[in-house]
Amino acid sequence: MTLGTETDDELLIRMRSGDEQAFLALYRRRQAAIYRFALHMSGSVTVAEDTTQEVFLALIRDECGFDPERGSLSGYLFGIARKLVLRYLERGRSDVALDVEENSTWPELAVNDDPLVDLTHREGIASLRRAVSALPRRYREVVVLCDLEEVDYADAAVVLGCPIGTVRSRLHRARALLLEKLHQEKNFRPAMGAWKPVRCLT
Repeated sequence: MTLGTETDDELLIRMRSGDEQAFLALYRRRQAAIYRFALHMSGSVTVAEDTTQEVFLALIRDECGFDPERGSLSGYLFGIARKLVLRYLERGRSDVALDVEENSTWPELAVNDDPLVDLTHREGIASLRRAVSALPRRYREVVVLCDLEEVDYADAAVVLGCPIGTVRSRLHRARALLLEKLHQEKNFRPAMGAWKPVRCLT
């Protein structure tokens, strides 16, 4: 069995026994999603970078509290990232609309040969970015987790510390709010065609 085919739990066991390659494999597998989550939630590249580093430092500490019976390792990592980002938000940003930095990593649309069409697509993505960033925190985090990062409802419930039914209702409300916000943006239609909400498995 190679590092690429091992599960997260198997890699974690090897990592805890001192296997540095297993840690690197876990980092490469999960780092990008954790970074994107922190970036979308905080609107800051610096906070996203610091959060990602702290998440993986927490994973290698002896007191790492991951329990596979409570959920997946991916969900555990998102949970740490969420706590770190909330700490940042509570220091001054609170539950307000975020100004996501221009170089933020967002889902990209295929580049079109027609510059005008390509520009329209990019403006649609910018509209979507602003709409997600303007959502209240409890709705923004469920959209980022379930729709952007494709976390299933069960893991999202563990991350957010709420029942699955609450995840579903928040996601339903969040999508309705997104549509309202996007209707206020004149170029929202191209983005909606490219960004299809994911139906997460329970």
